[in-house]
Amino acid sequence: MNTQRLWKVTAAWVSIVWVICYVGVLIFPDIRSAFALYALHTVADFGENIMTLTTFVSGLVIWNGIAWLAVSLFAFLFNRSNA
Repeated sequence: MNTQRLWKVTAAWVSIVWVICYVGVLIFPDIRSAFALYALHTVADFGENIMTLTTFVSGLVIWNGIAWLAVSLFAFLFNRSNA
C-alpha cells in the first residue's frame, strides 16, 4: 500500500469536509445543535460559535492530525494482515 498517497488523499478529503462544515456553521449557526439532536440523539449546549481565522486553521490542523493518526493505524494494520 502506498501510504504517502493515502495520506495525501486523506488530507484532501478531511480538508474539503472541514471547509464545508465550517462554512455550514458560519452560514447556519444552529446547525451544530440540530446535528447533535438528530444525528447524535442528544441535546448539547455548545455555547457561543466563535468563527475566526484562528479557529478555522486550528480545526483544520487538528482534524488532519486525527485523520493522519487514523490512516497510519489503518495502513499499519493493512500491511500486517495476511490478506
